[in-house]
Amino acid sequence: MRIGTMLSANGLDDAVKQVADAKARGFSSVWLSQIFGLDALTAIAVIGREVSDIELGTAVVPTYPRHPQALAMQAMTVQAAIGNRLSLGIGLSHQVVIEGMYGMSFDKPARHMREYLSILKPLLHGESASVSGETLTWRGMGPLDVPGAQPPQLLLAALAPRMLDLAAAEADGTVTWMTGPATIGDHIVPSLLKAAEKAGRATPRVVAALPVSITADPDKAREEAATIFAIYGQLPSYRAMLDKEGAAGPADVAIVGDEGTVAKEIQRVLDAGATDFVAAVYGDIPRTLDVLTGLVGA
Repeated sequence: MRIGTMLSANGLDDAVKQVADAKARGFSSVWLSQIFGLDALTAIAVIGREVSDIELGTAVVPTYPRHPQALAMQAMTVQAAIGNRLSLGIGLSHQVVIEGMYGMSFDKPARHMREYLSILKPLLHGESASVSGETLTWRGMGPLDVPGAQPPQLLLAALAPRMLDLAAAEADGTVTWMTGPATIGDHIVPSLLKAAEKAGRATPRVVAALPVSITADPDKAREEAATIFAIYGQLPSYRAMLDKEGAAGPADVAIVGDEGTVAKEIQRVLDAGATDFVAAVYGDIPRTLDVLTGLVGA
């Protein structure tokens, strides 16, 4: 059972300790979000120099503020720094962030991502790129030269149909958040498989992340989840996935309860077609980590 964790660290030193603990527990991966704290890729470069032999992923780096050539350079430098263990998860972010905070246009986001990938993907694979798109341009003179770096696995935060098509046809799969097992099994996985088959690509990876808490009081844990993760019930892309799941809010897709219940619910996600499960641990964190450790390799 491939189980990873989302990093929730108070600074770089704490991040290194958490990843070292995850490695010792046998977790397959640790994932960092890019929100309003640590820069995920910079942090991974630091962490990966301190902790070996565990996959480190971004879930996810937003595309809009960074030109794809700049992101390719940074990602390949991280690969060289950590011995090629990076999985590069990228996503569109949200209109309220891109327009409301950055003051950038969020018009036709699927077109933006398609053009972004047309620059990013060849550069990650040691190829040159020359693109004059509607939203992005790159007039490079040749490929990137980062000694020792191999192309990272590239994952898209994909929920809508056109993004899922891109995740399967132009990337290596998807990383999801706040998406329950029914939606993964009925929407995410079938869409990816259809697009991958049409494009002649390998079976896509599906990294599914959800909140997890071991508790004797599930109702209290769901109330806590409703508070901690409230924003995700309001953002349109996640709201659409919650609606598909028949969930009123994030609390309804959080995995909470005793050891048996949590194990069963994680298995439901994997049975729906996820290749990896990533736990965003909250509540009684030490106990929850201990239980997840027991599930590793099951």
